[in-house]
Amino acid sequence: HVQLVESGGGSAQAGGSLRLSCAPSGTVYRQYCMAWVRQVPGKEREGVARIYTHNAGTSYANSVKGRFTISHDNANNTLYLQMNSLSPEDTAMYYCAADLQWAMCLSDKLDFPFWGEGTQVTVS
Repeated sequence: HVQLVESGGGSAQAGGSLRLSCAPSGTVYRQYCMAWVRQVPGKEREGVARIYTHNAGTSYANSVKGRFTISHDNANNTLYLQMNSLSPEDTAMYYCAADLQWAMCLSDKLDFPFWGEGTQVTVS
């Protein structure tokens, strides 16, 4: 069982930056499709970005392209989301998600088997 722990959320001014981190614990594998997913209360979840840790292939939602960068540090097995040029529309709970199946990184599905508890990002 993979456990995911997010950190780094908080408040930022519009135009500012935040960096989120996500570290797996429990049973740790070396290759995942990992993603950041966000949700605003009353709205559907939105896949923000994905990365396949084996080859660092990435994909982004159109809403964050050019502003957000997903990365993975293989040495410490930690996932990051660098968020720049933040706007109030980025306010949401951000979740780290993972799947051992690389194909999840080729789809826009959000039925990842492993999820963190989320970290709140508020932009004003």
